[in-house]
Amino acid sequence: MNLNLSIGPLISLLAGILILVMPKLLNYIVALYLIVIGLLGLLGTGNFRLH
Repeated sequence: MNLNLSIGPLISLLAGILILVMPKLLNYIVALYLIVIGLLGLLGTGNFRLH
């Protein structure tokens, strides 16, 4: 049996659980998620080079 897990759904699941347990963390979780996704998008595609 193969178990393939990607990081996106795991982060979403963890964030959802944290928001349910501590609703005041919502702003921080959303901000951190957006920053991480933005950095991965920039660094993953190589768009930071000036050509």
